Amino acid sequence: MIYKPREDSFLLVKELKKYAKGKSVLDIGCGSGIQGKAALASGASSVLFADINQEAVRELKKEGLNAIESDLFLNIKQKFDIIAFNPPYLPEEKKEDKESSLTTSGGKKGDEITLKFLKQAKSHLNKAGIILLVLSSLTPKAKIIDLIKKQKMKQEILVKESFFMESLEVWKIE
Repeated sequence: MIYKPREDSFLLVKELKKYAKGKSVLDIGCGSGIQGKAALASGASSVLFADINQEAVRELKKEGLNAIESDLFLNIKQKFDIIAFNPPYLPEEKKEDKESSLTTSGGKKGDEITLKFLKQAKSHLNKAGIILLVLSSLTPKAKIIDLIKKQKMKQEILVKESFFMESLEVWKIE
């Protein structure tokens, strides 16, 4: 199952387009590839698409895009100017089927995948690189903010929009 772009994806695209020109971009957890494709259309110098989902990677390769299978940064060695990530960020829902859960659940509380990502991401950023990250009002943020501070990084909310059941934010972390 490939994650179909929704409000969170479109919100991230809007922000990514502002930063992508001339930059190397990693679209991690790329799903349909909407972020990386937007970066390319906005003049990114290069884009690597990465996803844990073999089907997503296969589809992007069919389109001639540079895509690899990777569980977060497991198979990624290089550094980037921008890392864009729209992670699964919702708390685990016991009734949700396993396949659907892979695209929506960020772990038991909803922040586990984001925390794991942030622990690995800094070493894949170029010196002045940035992370563009989607978070939900349903995701606990205290540990995420603590980790960012511990890594001597800072975050700012670029945009926030409310939808029927949650608010979504795009954070810039540097």
